[in-house]
Amino acid sequence: MAKDHRTFDLITGMIIGGAIGAITALLYAPKSGRETREEVGEKVEDIYGRAKEEYDDTLKKARQSYEKTVSRIKDFETDAKQKAEEVEGMMDDLVGKGKESVEQSKGRLREAIDSARRVFKEESQKEEQAKPEQESEEETKSPKTPEQKSEGAKGEQGNKKEEK
Repeated sequence: MAKDHRTFDLITGMIIGGAIGAITALLYAPKSGRETREEVGEKVEDIYGRAKEEYDDTLKKARQSYEKTVSRIKDFETDAKQKAEEVEGMMDDLVGKGKESVEQSKGRLREAIDSARRVFKEESQKEEQAKPEQESEEETKSPKTPEQKSEGAKGEQGNKKEEK
């Protein structure tokens, strides 16, 4: 664009300089006034024609440049919209996959918690069942005297009070 402007300025300067030179030459030439005026008129028309051609060429180039720029901008806009739609689709896919993954993780976590609860209950029940068996085994191995039994009962009552 800057080159076109400089070229236009150069050509315009040459045309104006040529016109001034031609007028000066005609005015100092040894011809009659009528002949000089006719030549000046012809030269002015010639210079005007060249200037109009240069103007039209420059205008044509400017329009072409403008149209190319507009076309490039439209292409860029189309590409940008297309890329934005692609990214939006990718994001939707990623969000969907993320939600699925979270739901799967939540399900596995629930299963693990439920399993841990079942195991804990089973172990607690086994311990509860094992206590009476251990007490009965101890009683059968060594029978307690009535004094030991009463001390054991007092000890159990003290333990119950401590637990409360």
